[in-house]
Amino acid sequence: MTLKQKYYQEIRPKLQEELGLKNIMAVPRLIKIVVNVGAKEAIDDKKVLEAISSQLATITGQKPIIRNAKKSVAAFKLREGQPVGVCVTLRGQRMYDFMEKLVTIVFPRVRDFHGTPTTSFDGHGNYSLGLQEQIVFPEIEYSQIDKIRGLEVTIATSARDDDQGMALLKAFGMPFVK
Repeated sequence: MTLKQKYYQEIRPKLQEELGLKNIMAVPRLIKIVVNVGAKEAIDDKKVLEAISSQLATITGQKPIIRNAKKSVAAFKLREGQPVGVCVTLRGQRMYDFMEKLVTIVFPRVRDFHGTPTTSFDGHGNYSLGLQEQIVFPEIEYSQIDKIRGLEVTIATSARDDDQGMALLKAFGMPFVK
């Protein structure tokens, strides 16, 4: 059973009862997952973005888009419009597959992992976390990478507040710090 099927058959009815919601459509759900990698060395070397882009495509199964700087910052030698990172927005089945992989495969492979922090909610039920190295994903071969880089994962939900968002992510198996 896929995570999407499990959500609709088991998690959603359980959450409705747990949160005391009368309408099944009011139960929080995943909207999208955004995976982002910022690279300051991309200012000097354009090939860095190609390497990051291919690794992110391997991890997510979707082609990433290159993100450009919105403002010029003289202290960082950054001009408006320069490429500074890559980003992938996952929706639908790919989003559920990525969530399942994150919880069941990636987190157990992280060194010194004691759970994800409960303080990373934004007040509207969305959750952000950072991974310090991309080699925790099973698709990445250690011999093929040029440099270990971190990546940020943002999970957008339809939850009204952080408590509903946390209940949803706990139901999906997110290992929060106790």
